[in-house]
Amino acid sequence: MGWLFGGNKTSMVRPEDTLPGRAEPIPVPDRHAVLDAPLAPPYTPGLEVADFGLGCFWGAERTFWQTPGVVTTAVGYQGGHTPNPTYDEVCSGLTGHAEVVRVVLDPAKVSYEELLKIFWEAHDPTQGMRQGNDVGTQYRSAIYYHSPEQQKAAETSRDAYQKVLKQAGYADITTELAPAGPFYFAEDYHQQYLYKVPNGYCGIGGTGVACPVGLTSGEV
Repeated sequence: MGWLFGGNKTSMVRPEDTLPGRAEPIPVPDRHAVLDAPLAPPYTPGLEVADFGLGCFWGAERTFWQTPGVVTTAVGYQGGHTPNPTYDEVCSGLTGHAEVVRVVLDPAKVSYEELLKIFWEAHDPTQGMRQGNDVGTQYRSAIYYHSPEQQKAAETSRDAYQKVLKQAGYADITTELAPAGPFYFAEDYHQQYLYKVPNGYCGIGGTGVACPVGLTSGEV
């Protein structure tokens, strides 16, 4: 994706050097092209929001919208400084954002811990500022948590997965764990991209190492 447009920066931009952005948000489609649910809030009371960065957001979003219990998904940008960035701006490395999938789940049907398992297994969280051929800070692995409970679950799952990754010969996990900040929706053509372009670039690929069950307790 972005690497095709010259976005190959692997060092985080300093906040004072980020692009200025704009006050106007990117227009968001009303409904999810696959799940026929709202993309933007407000969401139905009782649902939970989770934000994950695992490289190119096209394939990552499809992975989550295919998960039973997920009500809606959207792709966007998070973890940076530029307000309402465009895709090209994010790919320049000058906004500080990661490509992120927002997942709205029904916790009565799928747990946050189950989504963490999908997250870890769907990419290689040891690669730093890249995923495969996609190179740049926007492709970094990241979890932006929305509550102390999500933070604890994310940290526990990371520590549990680190153990099995090391046993399999992988390096340390580089995943950014941080409180959720502003989430900026990506442009319309990025939303549910692989539904609109079934043979489009996916870029998703894990290590083949299973994430252990019992995430919240840290058991392996």
